[in-house]
Amino acid sequence: MLNLFLALFTIFALFCIVARLLHRYFLYVPDSTRIDPADAGLSGVEEIVFKAGDGKKLIAWYRPAMPGKPTLLYFPGNSGNVAARAGKIKTIAADGYGVFILNYRGFGGSDSRPTEKRLAKDAASAYDTLRGLGVPPRDIVIYGESLGTGVAAHACQQREAKALVLESPFSSAVNVGKLAWPLLPLKQIMVDQYNTVGRIGAIHVPLFIVHGGRDAVIPLDMARHVFREANEPKTLTVVPRAGHNDLFEQGAWARVRDFLTSFDTATVPAAEHQSPARAGRPVEIPAAAAANR
Repeated sequence: MLNLFLALFTIFALFCIVARLLHRYFLYVPDSTRIDPADAGLSGVEEIVFKAGDGKKLIAWYRPAMPGKPTLLYFPGNSGNVAARAGKIKTIAADGYGVFILNYRGFGGSDSRPTEKRLAKDAASAYDTLRGLGVPPRDIVIYGESLGTGVAAHACQQREAKALVLESPFSSAVNVGKLAWPLLPLKQIMVDQYNTVGRIGAIHVPLFIVHGGRDAVIPLDMARHVFREANEPKTLTVVPRAGHNDLFEQGAWARVRDFLTSFDTATVPAAEHQSPARAGRPVEIPAAAAANR
């Protein structure tokens, strides 16, 4: 009996070790294809190439805002690349808002592999690069989608912003993992934990959370947990018919837009919002503009 117990314990321990080594392959599902914004059906969108703090190449897409409108510093979910968000970019841009959306490491032509620590640093580099393009902090809204809500919350701790928008946030990646693997000690297994609920209390900007009422990937209760731990002012809105991936199709953007409208800045000279290159042209930036933050 003791031998059987030891054998089962050894198998379980080996399984946990393998899970720790491989958990990132489940957490990040990149499409490494580098796509030009024009090939994704977008006009007026630039490809921005810049360097992370460790010198790795990162790629983002940038659509300048219209005068008086903020720019969304957008951190996407865990799969695909930014081209998969072309429809969302088009919807946001149609209302005059700017978008700076990051291809994480290993996504959309960006170098290296993603980890939570690397993405947190890359989020700061993306912010600094956006600042280098002439967008002041008062016009930057940090926006996270799914996994990107964890990245966005971290970025909002590191840099000044007008507001924080979380689309389908989770309390932590560990809690999401427990939905599928309730018996595993995921808190010990997972290195990348994205503990949003533990971070949100340190954020002191207006918060807007939007979540699908039929989200089968990240339960609505997780968004409510994040909301409870957040500081005022804060808003949680639920789109009843939406799941995890169809929030915009079900009208979520209109709700986010109403929130942003309350923070629209007064009209400023257009030069403050223009990129140093013509929209639609690739722009290469040697390093993040940390000195400009």
